[in-house]
Amino acid sequence: MKARQDSRIGAVILAAGKSTRMGEPKPLLVLDGKTLLEHALENVRAAKVSDLVLVLGYAAHTIQQQAAIKGTKVVVNEAYQDGMASSLRAGLCALDTKTDAVFVILADQPFVRSETLDLLIEKYQQSGAQIVIPMYRGFRGNPVLLDRSVFAEVIALSGDIGCRAIFGDHLEGIVKAPVDDIGILLDIDSKEDFARIQRFGHSGADQDAWLAAADLRGRTVPEADELARDEGELIVVGPEPVAMALARLGKLMHFRVMVADPLAAASELREVDAVLNELDFSKLSAARDRYVVIASRGRFDEEAIEQALAANCGYVALVANRKRAQEVRRALEAKGHTTEKLALLRAPAGVDIGAKTPEEIALSIMAEIVSVKRKRSENQ
Repeated sequence: MKARQDSRIGAVILAAGKSTRMGEPKPLLVLDGKTLLEHALENVRAAKVSDLVLVLGYAAHTIQQQAAIKGTKVVVNEAYQDGMASSLRAGLCALDTKTDAVFVILADQPFVRSETLDLLIEKYQQSGAQIVIPMYRGFRGNPVLLDRSVFAEVIALSGDIGCRAIFGDHLEGIVKAPVDDIGILLDIDSKEDFARIQRFGHSGADQDAWLAAADLRGRTVPEADELARDEGELIVVGPEPVAMALARLGKLMHFRVMVADPLAAASELREVDAVLNELDFSKLSAARDRYVVIASRGRFDEEAIEQALAANCGYVALVANRKRAQEVRRALEAKGHTTEKLALLRAPAGVDIGAKTPEEIALSIMAEIVSVKRKRSENQ
């Protein structure tokens, strides 16, 4: 087998989407005098990457005219409306046949450092990994690095799904690499995201200010008895609308509420009791009743569930559709979690009340938590 120290590493930058939530092409948003796409390209070129492919689709002609991408291999995915899988396929098929592994990079992640990419390459070279995933304080991020052995499976994907769809079939081949780079979690989906990042800029000291704002390194978690609530402790993982609605409802129901998210700041969530910027439940104080709800839209699902199960939480629930819930169960079973342990996982979360809105979904989950809590009290 070829020594991995001699591996040829490529990168596929995905910039084909319609940017629906933004309302304009995200690759052309200007930050610190450069477009987001130019920042992404600059970071990749500074890393130990020898083969770079840029995949365009929506507004491809405009992007080619307005962004400084000369010298970059460009593929235009005419079928971009079919979803991300079509762009992945176009990018992988355009790589040099001698490429041994490839980064899948999102054009709206301008803060991922070139040093981080090199660290992931080093982890790949030192291991037999088929997939290398960066982790920041227990939270999974992007980009991922894929070995050629899984290219065919990614190329065979269809619809609006990414390479994560194949992870469940390669659990033994996945290596998670801790990195000290919050940039792996910073992407720009909306105007609000962009406005927040603009306040800190991209260069030098300004980026340090951004990282300091998002990475509350000195924050401590209060002891459980300092903020005790009659109804126990509710931990909500993720910043999504359902999570925030559930946090508000939890306070109303007299729970001690904590939000676990790598980018959340206590100053922005004053209504909750504590913010966790690290996904490590072993560091939490002992609590009599702890209820955990994961609403991260797939970003930290498995990691958060494993943390909750390891901490013997009395209630663990995942906000997801049935298909995603089944995928997560299969992945956890493949990793050795017992049927008895997984029986604690409520997925999809909540009782069936026909909920549609974030507030209704939060209500259905709180109803399930109350039911579990009361039944436990009756059996004690």
